[in-house]
Amino acid sequence: MDVLRVDKEKCKQDGLCAADCPSGVIYFKPGHYPELKRGGLDICLRCGHCVAVCPHGAMDHAEVALADCPPIDPALALSREQTEQFLRSRRSVRRFKSRAVEKADLEQLIEIARYAPTAANAQMLQWLVISDQNRLKEISARVIEWMRELVQTSGVGLMPYMPNLIKAWDKGFDSILRSAPCLVLAMAPATSSNGMVDLTLALSYLELAAPQFGLGTCWAGLLQSALLSVPALRQDLGIPADYCYHYPLMIGYSAARYYRLPKRKPPQITWWAP
Repeated sequence: MDVLRVDKEKCKQDGLCAADCPSGVIYFKPGHYPELKRGGLDICLRCGHCVAVCPHGAMDHAEVALADCPPIDPALALSREQTEQFLRSRRSVRRFKSRAVEKADLEQLIEIARYAPTAANAQMLQWLVISDQNRLKEISARVIEWMRELVQTSGVGLMPYMPNLIKAWDKGFDSILRSAPCLVLAMAPATSSNGMVDLTLALSYLELAAPQFGLGTCWAGLLQSALLSVPALRQDLGIPADYCYHYPLMIGYSAARYYRLPKRKPPQITWWAP
């Protein structure tokens, strides 16, 4: 099978594909066309760098087809100012409209999130989406149950915020999932070389894209803590036993709108330079 396909009419024999290949599996000699090295298929990352870096559209890959790699549109590029505002305007949303999240919106967001980088381009993430309101209430209740036991056995000093969350729950306020209409959970198997980082990047992509759909998100840290402590809860949520990396994200149409970019602490930087 010809994994690399070179359009010899378009190829300028500039060697860009070989120079940019992360695994170094492309052989190139000036005056010749690039080709896959012997044994290169076994270590090819299927990352698409060779297809993406060629300005002439001359390189094709059997598993990263040129036809599926649209050209970058310079007109859509963000300026520095736009980039800063886009990233700084991200907020953790904890007030949601009761409206159910459209399945099409979730599918598109997960489609966007799958382009987040993964270690060795393994792309081993799986997604779990829960939008059943009774199921979400049950999940929150299970977390509260875990918190009650923790406070009773460990004392208030260990988790000083938990008693207030329990009191709020007892008064009818969902202090765990904030009555979010949907929960999205990204997970990776134990065999993933960098699973927690991979899924964190993917969820970050998703949450940055969400406001463009009118959606707000919030990382469900309390639920994550319970999932790490209560194996039965992981099983009940449908997380496979061999998927040890996971993190949930609340998502829904935001009931809040923000008009300012709050300040953050200045970065602490150590420069090593001549």
